[in-house]
Amino acid sequence: MKTLDLVATGVNAALYAVFGYLTYLGIFAPLIGVVRFWPSVIIPAVFAIIFGPLVGGLGAAIGIFISDMLIHGNALLSLVAGVPSNFVAFFLVGHIGRRQIGNRVVVASAMLGVLVGASSLWLYSIGRLDVATAGLFAAICILSALATLIISAVWPTRRSYGVASIVGLAVGSAMIGIGVWGFSKIFMLPSGETDLPFYASILWFIWTYATEIPFLILLVPPIVKACYAAFPRFKPSADRRSS
Repeated sequence: MKTLDLVATGVNAALYAVFGYLTYLGIFAPLIGVVRFWPSVIIPAVFAIIFGPLVGGLGAAIGIFISDMLIHGNALLSLVAGVPSNFVAFFLVGHIGRRQIGNRVVVASAMLGVLVGASSLWLYSIGRLDVATAGLFAAICILSALATLIISAVWPTRRSYGVASIVGLAVGSAMIGIGVWGFSKIFMLPSGETDLPFYASILWFIWTYATEIPFLILLVPPIVKACYAAFPRFKPSADRRSS
C-alpha cells in the first residue's frame, strides 16, 4: 500500500470508530440484541469509493473492532462477526463502486435488494416480527432498490454506487447474521443469550441491511461527488475497467 493509502486507512478507521460510537444511539436489533443501529457505514463506503477497496475494507475492519471494544468489549465476537463482515462489505463497495456497471447488473442488484426485503415478510410469517416492523423493513429495502434504478437512469455515472451498496451490504449483513448466530452456539453473547435459533441470523441480516442501506444509497454519492470536486486528483481515471 502507498503512504497515502495507509494514512487514508488510519483516518477511515478512526472516523468509523468515533462516529460509530457516537451515532449508534444505544439501539440494537429488535427482539434479539447485539447488532446495532449503525448509520456511520457511510464513512468506510466513501473511503472505499475514493481510495479503493483495500482502504475501505481495512479501515472498516479496524474501526469496527475499536468501536466493539468500546461498546460490548467482546474481542472474540468482534473478530468472528464484526471485523470480517465489515472488511468484506466495504471491500466489495470499493471494488464494485469504482467500476463501470451495465444496466443488467443494476437490475440484478435491485432484485437482490427486493429479495432482502422479502426476508422480513418471512420473519413475519413465522411470528418473529410484527406486521408493522416487517412491512417497514420490506418497504425500506424495496424503496432503496427503486432508488438505485432511478439514480441509474437519471445519473448513469453514479449507477455503480447503488449496485456496490446493495451487494456489499447484503453480503456483509449476511456474514454478521451467520457469524453472531454461530458464536451463540458456542459462547455467550454480551446480551447473555446462547444457542439461538437460526431465524435469529435472518433477523440480524434484515435489521442490518434495512437500517443501513438508505444511508449508503442516498448519502454516499453526493459526499463522493463533493470530495471529487474538492480534490479532483482522487477521481478515478476515465479508463476504468468495465464490468
